[in-house]
Amino acid sequence: MAKIHPKAIVEDGAVLAEDVEIGPYAFIGPDVRLGPGCVVHHHATVEGFTEMGENNEVFPYALIGGKTHDLKFSGGTPGLKIGNGNVFREYSTVHLATDDGAFTTLGNRNTILAYSHVAHDCQLGDHIVMSSNAALAGHVVCGDHVNIAWGSGVHQFCRLGKFCMVGGMAKLVQDVPPFLIADGIPAEARTTNRIGMERAGFTPEQVALVHQAFKTLFRKGLNRSQALEKLEQRSDASDPILAEIIRFVKESKRGIC
Repeated sequence: MAKIHPKAIVEDGAVLAEDVEIGPYAFIGPDVRLGPGCVVHHHATVEGFTEMGENNEVFPYALIGGKTHDLKFSGGTPGLKIGNGNVFREYSTVHLATDDGAFTTLGNRNTILAYSHVAHDCQLGDHIVMSSNAALAGHVVCGDHVNIAWGSGVHQFCRLGKFCMVGGMAKLVQDVPPFLIADGIPAEARTTNRIGMERAGFTPEQVALVHQAFKTLFRKGLNRSQALEKLEQRSDASDPILAEIIRFVKESKRGIC
């Protein structure tokens, strides 16, 4: 049976798997669904139309499923969908979407550290680490294995490509292509995320290919169209690594940093 502390508040209508643990003074709202193995520590809150998968852990004073900050909210039942194995540390916040029937989403095995914020309508993949005091504004799209360092802020509608990194205290107002590091105020693409790629098992040849793409995009004085043309003309343009970068840059609406 679920292990619910007698001083926890679990509203009628909440659906809890049998082995969920709820600590003292935690609050679980009436529209919440918690999957097997979830733990909500003391004084934490999970509310709103929020669905969690398995083995998620919510630490004290976190707020998961809070109402959107978006002033365009006009009612209805926007929601939040969370996958498996995520960790939400102290005072972190994750908000519901804005429009009726829309969802903020988080994938699997993400780590959201203390005081970090994931705003309405964000779409997060898997294995993301948000260091303390980092913030994603509304509608940010974040690929897998992204590292968002301490105190950084990401503007609305920005996209973070997979295996990229945002440096500490950076101000990001444009998209970060996959496998790169962005840093500064405003943030600019500085180099490749070589260490992150090596730790993930990418080969030296793949790391070198990303470095070549980085130089074409940012170090040869080309505009975006010219750089894309150069990349697409390469004999290895169909390589999955290079194809991912080309696709991401082509789809960018805010421009690349």
